[in-house]
Amino acid sequence: MTIDLLKRAGWFVVFILVQALVLGRIHLFNCATPLFYVYFVSQFPRNYPKWATLLWSFMLGLMIDTFSNTPGLASASLTLTAAIQPYIFELFVPRDSVDDLKPALSTLGPLKYSYYIIILVLTYCLVFYSLELFSFFNISQWALCVAGSTAITLLLIYTFEIAKSAK
Repeated sequence: MTIDLLKRAGWFVVFILVQALVLGRIHLFNCATPLFYVYFVSQFPRNYPKWATLLWSFMLGLMIDTFSNTPGLASASLTLTAAIQPYIFELFVPRDSVDDLKPALSTLGPLKYSYYIIILVLTYCLVFYSLELFSFFNISQWALCVAGSTAITLLLIYTFEIAKSAK
């Protein structure tokens, strides 16, 4: 448990630094921003305590909000994503699988993992940009931001997963 906590804390710091120093400055076509830190929420294993998942996600979102000057957007969106993550993960896990199964391309398979990660990233982007714009008067800009950020985030996650499974 202590090793898991230290690994998760290390990844926590890495995701904050990568988002704050590199990815937070990328805005492709003024609508697509990579939100790679959603991957942190997607990696909680099966039967991980829900309170811990919510706490980790809220704290990550709070740190991202602090460095990105988005008061409450990332923390609210990540907390909601963390709240639904165990239920979405259960949809794609076989019933007879181990209790501490970790979501990965190698454990779920390409199709199930794709559905799982698309649902989580799309949910995050929908909530994040709905809260950011806080109106649907410019629905085309909202849709472009959601679609663009979802696509670029999924590309980064798949690239990371393929590199991780190649080891």
